[in-house]
Amino acid sequence: MKKTLLMVAFAAFTAISFGQTDSKFGIKAGLNYNANGDYFESASAAARNPDRNVGYHIGFFGQIGSSVYLRPELVYTSTKSDYDNDDFKMQKLDVPVLLGTKVIGPLHVFAGPAFQYILNTKYDGITINDIKNDFTVGVNIGAGLNLGKLGIDLRYERGFSDNEARFINTNITTVGESRIDTRPDQLILSFSLKL
Repeated sequence: MKKTLLMVAFAAFTAISFGQTDSKFGIKAGLNYNANGDYFESASAAARNPDRNVGYHIGFFGQIGSSVYLRPELVYTSTKSDYDNDDFKMQKLDVPVLLGTKVIGPLHVFAGPAFQYILNTKYDGITINDIKNDFTVGVNIGAGLNLGKLGIDLRYERGFSDNEARFINTNITTVGESRIDTRPDQLILSFSLKL
């Protein structure tokens, strides 16, 4: 039901964008870097292990307006986080709805809410079905460059909704229930192409 709602919302934004005179539509893809706690500590650990906490995304966007614009996106995201040398993997659908403006030349800044629907989670190869909320809300804030039909942007995403995954720890030394905070806290590098 929630997936259908997200797809209908994106279709409505896309339809509105095609009805405007200055509208755009395109595809985007890129890399996600998930941080656990301190970015600087995560970055130094990533220097030793380059694929630590790196994920990817691919999707579509619509854009209404030019100097001030509304940009809804529909993006499939796969992230990976390292917790005590075990991997926590998540796949989700993201629907950011961004309001942006041109600053100077090709430079633009943007911000807006991001709605996420969690599709799947795994911790160290074990599928976790006990996510508190499949549907969460966060914020995206960032800046980018438009070079003709090509674009590049860097944004920060942070989840607002408290959300955690629970699993039973069967390690002999630490038996009990463990929890992982699944809220997004990441840097996202995107490349886009206007169609």
